[in-house]
Amino acid sequence: MEIRFYAGAADAAGTTATTLEAGGLNAEELMTRLAGPDEALARVLACCSLLVDGALVRNRAERISGEARVDVLPPFAGG
Repeated sequence: MEIRFYAGAADAAGTTATTLEAGGLNAEELMTRLAGPDEALARVLACCSLLVDGALVRNRAERISGEARVDVLPPFAGG
């Protein structure tokens, strides 16, 4: 699974991309695994949106394929 972090999520994660050897995780489990013991990252991830292969995840119980590309997007301010 390819994970890409953007903006504040990348800052909190300390990277713009990582890979996980995992399949069948739901979105909530993925967020927990990405945060690990880092409570600050967990707080950032809790307010992020996920795109799985370009589609917005609306249900955090949704299972994610191990072959998926996941984009982690923090809230954006617009204007």
